[in-house]
Amino acid sequence: ILKDALTVNADDVPQIAQAKQFTLIANLPYNVATPIILTLLEKFSNLQNFLVMVQKEVADRLCAQPGNKVYGTPSVKLAWYGKAQRAGLIGRNVFWPSPNVDSALVSFTRNCTGKGDNNEREGVFAFIDAAFQQRRKTLHAALKNQVPEEAYKNSGIDPTRRGETLTCDEFIALYRACKDCKL
Repeated sequence: ILKDALTVNADDVPQIAQAKQFTLIANLPYNVATPIILTLLEKFSNLQNFLVMVQKEVADRLCAQPGNKVYGTPSVKLAWYGKAQRAGLIGRNVFWPSPNVDSALVSFTRNCTGKGDNNEREGVFAFIDAAFQQRRKTLHAALKNQVPEEAYKNSGIDPTRRGETLTCDEFIALYRACKDCKL
């Protein structure tokens, strides 16, 4: 398939789009690994699993949990779709010529049930982006123009927390509580 992975869609690869499910195994370019993964997960709901080799630091970010210093937007957005975990470390010394970075394998399995539809995903992702834009700000400060006080109460989320402490499910709960306040 000769196509930009960031712009590919179902019409470009009908044999994959029509499959019940498929698995991706790839050595991804380090500088675009995260956008490629998130784009493919968004556009191909039948992408059930993947095993990818990426730069070690990218793998750390993809698999990070709340509270970890590398936990951020990629970690939370990937958690929307399923569970990622490190599957191995590949030292730079196994390549010739030797790169300046180590690599790691990331294994991913998609959730059996989705977390929400595309509209909800877009809304939650906007919250995630805003919360991590200035990661040391509290949720109240980072989302002040998007989330009313009532939504924090209804979701059970303390507005003095930072985005880096919330799970994907907590971002979803906050988004849903915010939507309920606006109805």
